[in-house]
Amino acid sequence: MNERYASLTAPAAARAPNPASARASTLAVALLASTTLVNPALAQSAPKAKSAAAAAPAAAPAAAPAPVPAAPAEPVQLVTSITIDGAQRLEPDTIRSYIRLREGDRYTQAAADQVLKDLFATELFADVQVRNNAGAVTIQVKENPVVNRIILEGNKRLKEDKILPEIKLSARQIFTRSKVRADVSRIIELYKRQGRFAASVEPKMVMLDQNRVDIVFEISEGPKSKVRQINIIGNSQFSDTELRTEMVTKQSRAFRLFSSGTSYDPDRLAFDQQKLRQFYLTKGYADFRVVSAVAELTPDKKDFIITYVVEEGKRYKFGDVKVDSQLREIDGDSLVKKLPMKAGDWYNAKLVEDTVDSLSETAGSLGYAFANVQPDFARNKDDLTMGINFRIAEAPRVYVERVDVNGNTLTQDKVIRREFRLAEGDAFNSYQIKRSSNRIKSLGYFQEKFEVEQKPGTTPDRIALEANVEEKPTGQLQLSAGFSSLESFIFQASIRQDNFRGRGQTIGLSVDYSYYSRSVQVSFTEPYLFDRNISMGVDVYRRDYNSFNYLNSNRNTTYKQTTTGFQIRAGVPLTEYMSLIGRYTLNFDDVTLDEATYYLDGTCSPLLAGRYLCDAIGSRVSSIIGTSLVYDTLDNRMRPTKGTSWLLSGDIAGLGGSVKYARITANAAHYWPLGKGFVFSLRGEGGAIAPLASRSSDPTVDDVRLTDRFFLGQPQMRGFDIRGVGPRVLRKYYSRNSDGTFGAITTDRNSWSDDALGGRFYYIGHAEMEIPLGAGAREMGLRPSIFMDAGAVWGVRRPATSTGVVLYTDALTGKVTTAANASDGTANSTYQKYDEVYVGNSPQPRVSIGVGVNWNSPFGPFRIDFAKVLKKVDGDDTQPITFNVGTQF
Repeated sequence: MNERYASLTAPAAARAPNPASARASTLAVALLASTTLVNPALAQSAPKAKSAAAAAPAAAPAAAPAPVPAAPAEPVQLVTSITIDGAQRLEPDTIRSYIRLREGDRYTQAAADQVLKDLFATELFADVQVRNNAGAVTIQVKENPVVNRIILEGNKRLKEDKILPEIKLSARQIFTRSKVRADVSRIIELYKRQGRFAASVEPKMVMLDQNRVDIVFEISEGPKSKVRQINIIGNSQFSDTELRTEMVTKQSRAFRLFSSGTSYDPDRLAFDQQKLRQFYLTKGYADFRVVSAVAELTPDKKDFIITYVVEEGKRYKFGDVKVDSQLREIDGDSLVKKLPMKAGDWYNAKLVEDTVDSLSETAGSLGYAFANVQPDFARNKDDLTMGINFRIAEAPRVYVERVDVNGNTLTQDKVIRREFRLAEGDAFNSYQIKRSSNRIKSLGYFQEKFEVEQKPGTTPDRIALEANVEEKPTGQLQLSAGFSSLESFIFQASIRQDNFRGRGQTIGLSVDYSYYSRSVQVSFTEPYLFDRNISMGVDVYRRDYNSFNYLNSNRNTTYKQTTTGFQIRAGVPLTEYMSLIGRYTLNFDDVTLDEATYYLDGTCSPLLAGRYLCDAIGSRVSSIIGTSLVYDTLDNRMRPTKGTSWLLSGDIAGLGGSVKYARITANAAHYWPLGKGFVFSLRGEGGAIAPLASRSSDPTVDDVRLTDRFFLGQPQMRGFDIRGVGPRVLRKYYSRNSDGTFGAITTDRNSWSDDALGGRFYYIGHAEMEIPLGAGAREMGLRPSIFMDAGAVWGVRRPATSTGVVLYTDALTGKVTTAANASDGTANSTYQKYDEVYVGNSPQPRVSIGVGVNWNSPFGPFRIDFAKVLKKVDGDDTQPITFNVGTQF
């Protein structure tokens, strides 16, 4: 520490050493500075007494003690004046107002002492002296300095923005030692909440001019105090390991490196006692209690040892279970049959709580918002049974008095109110309240833990509903990237605003780029057209798709498809959970091939391009009308944890245009909350397409065009490349010998030509388990999951393929040709030889498993998946890693 620092600990050498000065908060500071009381009369008598004592003979014999004369009465002096010296910031009159002594009062030693007490009680002075000269009293003061600034040193785990708000002493305040002691205690308490019980704080003072000081808090944070051991005494029915599993606090071990539960927290200790009691109560031990819970800090202050002493008691079973209802609409006897507990089952307090909630919800659905369901317990210690009578007390039927919306600064009130399933004047219904909460959460505009609050109305039969929302960013800027064995890199970007102008409208722009494709799309959706429950949306798009292959490691485009079009859609609700959507789509497609590469004599060459590519060439117009039936009971569309959804769609192309087909698709999903944060989901989809007109009599030409078929791969199936699953034609090229002749077929798949053909039928299924992590990982926004994907696409006609095809380089034009001689008869040089193989047309499921992690990172949502393919069919193209990242605004 710099020499100009003055320690605020008790530094006086004459002061008795204080053992506590070595503790973490070294603040044994003197409350009072040195003071002096001077009385001229007493000062004159003191030397005389000293001289008389010195004159007495040293060897004089001891004499009988003479009677002590009575002390002379203190002369009466009246205060004639009170003068203040040494004041800098305070006015003398202000200082005089702090003391009880006044002019005309009798001056005594007790009065002088009281002056000192009065002034030091203000904590404005570092030193005070009182002098009396025949009634003229002079008070010499030294004011406490003013705080110039507060400085923190050594704090790394807790930043200044966490500590400074807890410090009450601030700049331009009068410095007092008591305030410093209080601030040190607050800082240490902050570190204790972080589990750092070895933290110490030493305050120092830097003297400045003009009676100012800098206060420096030197902080030694120390290590985080971990829980070394959790001991449980008195348990016989369950092992220590089973009971520790139920606790939030965990023993510090190497595999819990990222867990926040290994640090000691007094509040967590109390919570764990409640967790133990809940665990035993669910197992039938109704008399269980925690006798004591002691946390001992090790001498080095690095670890805690926690010891629980428990008393398990006897295990009970359910006795008679009854429902006594005072409400006319609820028949207690019929409800008993639906209760989850039966006589003879092991007692479970959680079932009792759930039953109370269920009965309250039942009463609430009938309009009794404040129905009181009270379980009466009849404990029989002789036969160890617990009888329960659920009493539903009489209550008035309740109506909604008003609906209040608070906290929305951007979102218009009507956007929230139209999601309520209840309006002012409606009978209260707890089920509709819950449904309203889920609908508002599914908007994605507000906090995830939103709930509609219920407040008493102006009368007992009235209730007020409050939606206290906290708006969150609804704009999304998403960037996605992936690696492909064929394309190397894939990039996607989109910008989307889900609550445009606070009206609940959605507007978006997306751009995709890869070697395969380029596309741009603009979309707009109005969920409530003209404030009616009718949704309307439009999409305008342009998509360019390029398919390519490799010849001797040279990338060659096989065909180009350009699609320009738009879609208009409208939806209406049929029931609370079901809606019907209609749409019309108009597409203009143009498929071309590189004529210089794949054309001979002005026509597409099947030997150069393949019959399936030559067949796709041309311009066409698709006029498509379609409809979808949607069912959705998910609790949250953004991040569901329970519920079901399914979608059935049908499309017909042929109302005008040149393309004619019928297509049907379906998908469904169900989510199960398994408890403790685990969520399991099953999702599946499938579809089929059938031609409505024949395109050719050639049996190798499929009547469904290549551009209208189903394709499968990334991102639908993790572990496979884009369009990496299903029927395809592989062109396997021969290697070249040193003498120019052809050798064996190459085994490097990257050098093959891989043309995905798609299929008429497809299916895909997903099973996924979301795994909860500790509190620390949840705070970071980490949500890992394990998954399994299975699916297939098939059903296309077998195309014509060729084997042993030799390609030449034209001696005159330099182009690739199938002719052995140029037009002038000159022999062309051989360029390449290939075999075509048709593979992948199988309904057998392709299966992959893997792990994925969602992370709400500081720069936006991030998702990465690692997949392992367990089963594939010859020709399928795998891709083990994918990721995407985005941000919100």
